[in-house]
Amino acid sequence: MGGFFGVASKEDCVFDLFFGTDYHSHLGTRRAGMAVYGEDGFEKSIHKIENAPFRTKFDKDSNTMKGYYGIGCISDYEAQPILVRSHHGSFAITTVGKINNADEIIGEILKNKTHFFEMSNGEINATELVAAIINQKENFIEGIQYAQEIIEGSMSMLILTPKGIYCARDKQGRTPIVIGKKDGAYCAAFESFSFMNLGYTTERELGPGEVVVLTADAVKTLVAPGKNMKICAFLWIYYGYPSSVYEGVSVEEMRYRCGELLAKRDNVKPDIVAGVPDSGTAHAIGYANASGIPFSRPFIKYTPTWPRSFMPTMQKQRNLIAKMKLLPVKHLIEGKKLLLIDDSIVRGTQLRETTEFLYESGAKEVHIRPACPPLIFGCKYLNFSRSKSEMELITRVVINELEDGEVTDDVLREYADYNSEKYEKMVEKICEKLNFTSLRFHRLDDMIEAVGIDPDKLCTYCWSGKE
Repeated sequence: MGGFFGVASKEDCVFDLFFGTDYHSHLGTRRAGMAVYGEDGFEKSIHKIENAPFRTKFDKDSNTMKGYYGIGCISDYEAQPILVRSHHGSFAITTVGKINNADEIIGEILKNKTHFFEMSNGEINATELVAAIINQKENFIEGIQYAQEIIEGSMSMLILTPKGIYCARDKQGRTPIVIGKKDGAYCAAFESFSFMNLGYTTERELGPGEVVVLTADAVKTLVAPGKNMKICAFLWIYYGYPSSVYEGVSVEEMRYRCGELLAKRDNVKPDIVAGVPDSGTAHAIGYANASGIPFSRPFIKYTPTWPRSFMPTMQKQRNLIAKMKLLPVKHLIEGKKLLLIDDSIVRGTQLRETTEFLYESGAKEVHIRPACPPLIFGCKYLNFSRSKSEMELITRVVINELEDGEVTDDVLREYADYNSEKYEKMVEKICEKLNFTSLRFHRLDDMIEAVGIDPDKLCTYCWSGKE
């Protein structure tokens, strides 16, 4: 995944840019960058953040960079923002999204006898590709619209120029861009909470496909928003921060409703309800409040020296190291029936290890309640999972076994139907494989109800297989 932040200010913007970008650190773990424009022209800095937080890596840069326009990003993939010189002049660009037809687009652009830099994995930086697409047209507006038109997947972007910052939300509004305002400055962000402590108030969210230009004085709409929206429902379930708000819906409140609806359809009677930290916690609170079963924390994540992305390269002890940041509270586990809520089950490896860890710590039963339906279809629009293939999904492993390898999209949709026998067999098999006492997924209709916006405006493809 990834997130970005941009600011246009009458005064130096670097303080706001530094902290606004840092507040997106939950969305990426590998690369981060900042670019600014001021009296001395453009400045840019990019660092790896795999084993150190954004603030540590960019503290020196924040004290040396100067400018009144700036963009920053956190990324799980390519290094960005990138600085480009073209017939549009010099500009910096950062993006959030996924390009499924990259090879086709690259092939067309290479016909003009240009070139791309290959990354270490042999791929082309997606942000560089977007810049190249924009450069095919005579101006930024036409270039942005052209990119939105030909890219299969999704693409939101911030483009830093000497005249202002272009902000473009992806055509279907799968990811958010929200505008903040304070005296003498405007900002644009993926996460609305990222500018609250900087003195900004929310001005508005961009609509699907909307393009605006940001200066210190105004936000000017260049391309009006479209009517069709397919915002990713997984924003609320997992990768949105608890203090985030999308389309007027609070992430934290949605997760309470999610847990509440899970509880209403359940019939087990555990001793305590717990959430897998951190994203499962709010769902568990909602479940506990609705069921009357006490909420508890039977294991704690040790965070002072174990950032989310940290993994030492000690291969022989890798499995042990992966569990070392979870510390059991044995007095809350021994002899207890536990109901554990996680945001989702992807490959199932970590949740199986967590379950075994609880049994080893004395748990009598471990019931698992994911806060969303089974993930059956790989996302075509966003890079929110590190799975290299949808065949790594525990659902696909089980379905492949049940169907002896004869799997079509129609068959997969049968397994996605929570009223079908195939669905029940799949859930039973997953429960057995991962060694849970019981397993019950959230129903898609209940999850949509918990979000609370028009279902036609939500993307639920990864669960239903329907566009």
